[in-house]
Amino acid sequence: MKFGVVVFPGSNCDRDMIDSLAKDLGKEVIALWHKDEDLSMFTTDDCIVLPGGFSYGDYLRCGAIARFSPMMKSVIDFANRGGKVLGVCNGFQILCESGLLPGALLLNANRQFICKNVFVKNNNSETALMIPIAHGEGRYYADDNLLDELEANNQILFRYTNENGELTEDGNPNGSLRNIAGIRNKAGNVFGMMPHPERATNELLGNIDGITVFNILGLN
Repeated sequence: MKFGVVVFPGSNCDRDMIDSLAKDLGKEVIALWHKDEDLSMFTTDDCIVLPGGFSYGDYLRCGAIARFSPMMKSVIDFANRGGKVLGVCNGFQILCESGLLPGALLLNANRQFICKNVFVKNNNSETALMIPIAHGEGRYYADDNLLDELEANNQILFRYTNENGELTEDGNPNGSLRNIAGIRNKAGNVFGMMPHPERATNELLGNIDGITVFNILGLN
């Protein structure tokens, strides 16, 4: 599997993602400038990644301007043809703004930027994973009908928990509804999450739980 990492003006986690995928996971990675449109070097077995940061300075809603970049037109087409797309943090916000994922990311409940390690759990995992977050607008929101649909279709990838893997209010850092930390689309090829798995793939950082995240997503 080959990876393309889109670089927007204001991205600040693109290099982290590239290094994590290339050096820690041993993947072939190509940086993609936001003004380009060519994805012909990728097949639908590959993955395009939208990294974290502050695309276009977050001067409007987070991700609202990046959604209209030339590269995103190609990414949307790539996803609609079945190609894998992963959005992390700001990338998750861009996916929601572009309509590739449902719902929205709102200001954190405490109205503050949060940067710390949190715990998340996948429905199929037995233990909680420790993954860093760094965001000011990470509170996942959707109406009850959509939330019920996400539950019914098993589209909720990760939920915030305490260190014991329990769904608690204290374990939810930003007030996301139903403790949602990450979701996927109905087709199962587009993934979005607020925590940063690329910051937890190297033993020198004292945490390799991010590797498990990539494995859970099938991006290994």
